[in-house]
Amino acid sequence: MQRICVIGGSRYFGKLLVERLQAAGHQVTVINRGSARPPRGVEHLVVDRDDESALRAALGSRTFDAVVDQVCYTPVQAAIAARAFGGRTRRYVMTSTIEVYDPATAALPDVPTGTLVPEESVDPRAWHVAMDLPWHDAAYLEAHYAEGKRQAEAVLTRDGGFAFTAVRSAHVLGGGRQEFTGRLTYYTERIARGDGIAVHAEPLPTVFIHHGELADLLLWAATATDVTGPVNACSDGPLDVRDLAAIVAARTGREPVYETVAAGGTASPFSFDRHYAMSNARATDLGFAFSRTTDWLPGAVAEALAAAPAALAAATSHPASAAPTA
Repeated sequence: MQRICVIGGSRYFGKLLVERLQAAGHQVTVINRGSARPPRGVEHLVVDRDDESALRAALGSRTFDAVVDQVCYTPVQAAIAARAFGGRTRRYVMTSTIEVYDPATAALPDVPTGTLVPEESVDPRAWHVAMDLPWHDAAYLEAHYAEGKRQAEAVLTRDGGFAFTAVRSAHVLGGGRQEFTGRLTYYTERIARGDGIAVHAEPLPTVFIHHGELADLLLWAATATDVTGPVNACSDGPLDVRDLAAIVAARTGREPVYETVAAGGTASPFSFDRHYAMSNARATDLGFAFSRTTDWLPGAVAEALAAAPAALAAATSHPASAAPTA
């Protein structure tokens, strides 16, 4: 049994992580602002993690074997965490993102198209940190999400005083209504209704991970003593937007209607004109076994359809659009 703290943990794969840590016999503490209560038997500290003095007061004399930070978006938040948890935990795991590799948001080493991007393409040990940027401004943070994550990784790598792992998550899907970004629902609804889907002329592949698999990987990263540094988290098998739409089409019985956008135009959520699909080779070599995207994605599509509004359910219930059971 380990004593593990989860910062966030109130929804989606964070909530699932808390449940799986508890089921595995670990002693779990959840820190959040009180938006949702954790399961019975999980300690709950209600505090704003951005308020350093309040965070320290809430922590008191507690120590942990590991901390899993689900809601660290900026170097300022990372610096607070480094000071508050330095000396009170041996391991710190931060949920990061595939977006750290997006060449549209930073000058990054060139990775040839078709080559899966490895962790060393973004080295947090060398990444520049700028604390004086307007990280507290919501609009600025939204526009600089990837850079905020890169700089947060850099701070925790260099200043934490603990073994640190950045789990760089692929696009997370599954869970029906729990998938709060609505990106998979976007495709299921539009294809079921016969609406057009905006795509690039030659869309490039990306990578995905099921929310349950990401929860498992975070548990593994928190409890495996030999896992440090950046770790890419994605299921096997990159897909482009047309591959994804074909899986949705198989469930709805309706062919996708594509609308090609001009170069530089705005396309649908998973159509990309730039290359940054991740490699999961490092996590695999360290002992984590990934599923294949095509094994779980049809089920995730079915969940999205089941959670759809009644009007959409009616649109997909016509005999000509009956979904296969496979």
